[in-house]
Amino acid sequence: MSQFFYIHPDNPQARLIKQAVELIKQGEVVVYPTDSGYSIGCQMDNKSALEQVCRIRELDKTHNFTLMCRDVSELSDYARVDNVAFRILKNNTPGPYTFVFKATKEVPKRLQNPKRKTIGIRVPDNPIALAILEELGEPMMSTTLILPGETTAESDPEAIREQLERRVGLIIHGGYLGEHPTTVIDLSEGEVVILREGSGDISPFV
Repeated sequence: MSQFFYIHPDNPQARLIKQAVELIKQGEVVVYPTDSGYSIGCQMDNKSALEQVCRIRELDKTHNFTLMCRDVSELSDYARVDNVAFRILKNNTPGPYTFVFKATKEVPKRLQNPKRKTIGIRVPDNPIALAILEELGEPMMSTTLILPGETTAESDPEAIREQLERRVGLIIHGGYLGEHPTTVIDLSEGEVVILREGSGDISPFV
């Protein structure tokens, strides 16, 4: 049976954030709110937790995973970011964007795109997600919570609880969230390529 925390969407309770991070560090899978809907994540280097995420979402090895980061200062350890790309990131984070970069050796191979050796990077504009990342002190492996057979992200934490309470360690209720897919920008080859237009404004990139 998973834990279920009600965390204030604007002023997250520090006590609950600390408890959530302890569970993540213990290897638990967590469902948590972001600015693009609910996501499911775990500690970056925890292989068994990642396997559980893949089972829940029925993902194969070609899935593009994302590292959730607290700010751009963390990025250079995990992504090959040149000066132009860094300025783009600084001007557009936090926000509803996923940026694709070549991964550094700090990123576990199982999280990288197997052919391109890339990784998605996000700095979410959500107080709960940012508080968790700040307390954790490192990026968190993450992917949007789209359950098998569905085409959109889950938005109702009570419905998520009904379906996943025996399969994850923690579900965070941070409000009812609409479907707001991120805009995906590929910066891995030194040029700006828009892979998906979502809720993030593309005008800074065209």
